[in-house]
Amino acid sequence: MSDEFVEMGPIDYVVVEFPGNRMTGEGFPLLVDLVDRGLIRILDLMFVRKEEDGSVVGLEIADLTGDGALDLAVFEGASSGLLGQDDIEEASTALEPGSSAGILVYENLWAAPFATALRRGGARLVASGRIPVPDVLAALDATDAARPSAP
Repeated sequence: MSDEFVEMGPIDYVVVEFPGNRMTGEGFPLLVDLVDRGLIRILDLMFVRKEEDGSVVGLEIADLTGDGALDLAVFEGASSGLLGQDDIEEASTALEPGSSAGILVYENLWAAPFATALRRGGARLVASGRIPVPDVLAALDATDAARPSAP
């Protein structure tokens, strides 16, 4: 990748905990839909389990689909190599013992042309973050409560 302005969108990651190792798979069709519509590209998807003693073990997709309830075969091989052991250990610090998690690294394809144009123009991303949905809802509730009532 020698081209300084290769068209690439922002890269994000999420760690989703499944308390008690209960993974229903309800969100996976929506994830596939995001990929199919060209909104994101999955770079890495890994599943781990945090044992009661705090140790972390990787799970193969085949380990998760054994009962036939989940069909995760579409995610088999989703690995760019970006996720390393140190990333897995860091992600596991957020997990409760006895839980499993999915660690997802993805490119925001929808933003790639915009991000490339900014880079080409000399812009640099100097800060980034995400506001948790409960915080946004609480702030909106507080704003609504502070508004004077209509006469």
